[in-house]
Amino acid sequence: MYKMRYLFWIGLFLSIAHIPFANAAEEDETSNRKIVYRMKTEIDFEGLEVEGEIVKPSSALILERKKSAFNPLVKIRTDWVDLIDESIDEAK
Repeated sequence: MYKMRYLFWIGLFLSIAHIPFANAAEEDETSNRKIVYRMKTEIDFEGLEVEGEIVKPSSALILERKKSAFNPLVKIRTDWVDLIDESIDEAK
């Protein structure tokens, strides 16, 4: 019974200890490879016959946000006549 436990623990330790070395070997193989992609991929559908149905949605939901109404803090002047008259009096 003691030998069985001993052999089990040794086997478990050896299988776990082997994992980091297996990963290191895989990393070396992938780091040496250089991947080159094509600049442009062309797919020719000319010889193919494509069939299908257009499926439209049964309804549509359109939401429009309302503009916010703010109470303006700055009043825009449209009449500057009184200010011009005051500046003329100051210049005299």
